[in-house]
Amino acid sequence: MGQLKTAATERRSHQDFFNIAVSVDCVIFSYQDKALKVLLIKSDLKEFEGLYSLLGDLVGPDEDLEEAPYRVLQERTGLHDVYLEQVHTFGNIGRHPSGRVITTAYFSLVNSKSSNFQITHDDVSWHPVNSLKKLAFDHKIILDTCLKQLRDAVMEHPIVFNLLPEKFSLRELQDIYEAILGIELDRRNFRKRLMVKDWLVDLAEMEEDVPHRPGKLYKARPSLKKNGRAPLHIDQRLVV
Repeated sequence: MGQLKTAATERRSHQDFFNIAVSVDCVIFSYQDKALKVLLIKSDLKEFEGLYSLLGDLVGPDEDLEEAPYRVLQERTGLHDVYLEQVHTFGNIGRHPSGRVITTAYFSLVNSKSSNFQITHDDVSWHPVNSLKKLAFDHKIILDTCLKQLRDAVMEHPIVFNLLPEKFSLRELQDIYEAILGIELDRRNFRKRLMVKDWLVDLAEMEEDVPHRPGKLYKARPSLKKNGRAPLHIDQRLVV
């Protein structure tokens, strides 16, 4: 067996490989005005002047990858206990004008009316997902990939409740599903499918001060909620 090389030798002989940056990009979804919206920031790069980008950042030299998206969320929205899902890693050579940057994308679902939610930058704002045609970098591709992942998951996993207040009606719940899926759902079939999952608790209360016939109020079953920071769910099929 030949002599083993040291880590320092490995670094010197592969210097270019150790000069690749790693970043995270967060696709932060919310439901407002009966539309699915995403939180974006105006790009500060000359190459993308006038365009918006997703909220993201480079991963620090002493920072774990899985900690970085939570840091971005905390810094930009004031939130730390949120649903966060890793979706895909993007590494096209020319995706960043400053050099080689490999980014891992995450999506989160937040209630923008939460008392803890706060936008901390003047250039950060909400945008309807359906109105976006072009973003900086490859962020439109990242957004579309995360939206597809959300749509694939939303009917099988109880993640939509992250977008809702504590009490809500079935009408509100269906409106959110339709906004996410981009289709109109049959009211009877939707409610039947939802009730089979046993995700809801009937509060024996009715809506008040609404312009339509008041509906029953529900809340998410407590067993669906987790204490502390939301766990990071990783779909290994989508990580490259």
